[in-house]
Amino acid sequence: MPVLPVELNVILAYVFGIVLILLIGRIFLMPIKLVLRLIYNALIGGAMLWVVNFCGAYFGFSIAINVITALIAGFLGIPGIILLVLFKLFI
Repeated sequence: MPVLPVELNVILAYVFGIVLILLIGRIFLMPIKLVLRLIYNALIGGAMLWVVNFCGAYFGFSIAINVITALIAGFLGIPGIILLVLFKLFI
């Protein structure tokens, strides 16, 4: 069975093509990951705001749950909730 000669240029072209496809895939995947991370953080922030509103209902305190407050709470976590509570109390 004869072995077909494979040129080094062909192998390098295939390797280059595969690496190029991987790099382009990463470039397009990064924005999708960012959007999914924003959505995830907004949902977590909304849940934390819901807990604050649930506990605050006994004291007549509530924070509106909207996209801005949910993202602040999602990005900053507990410090974001504290910031929103202080903002609501003093302004």
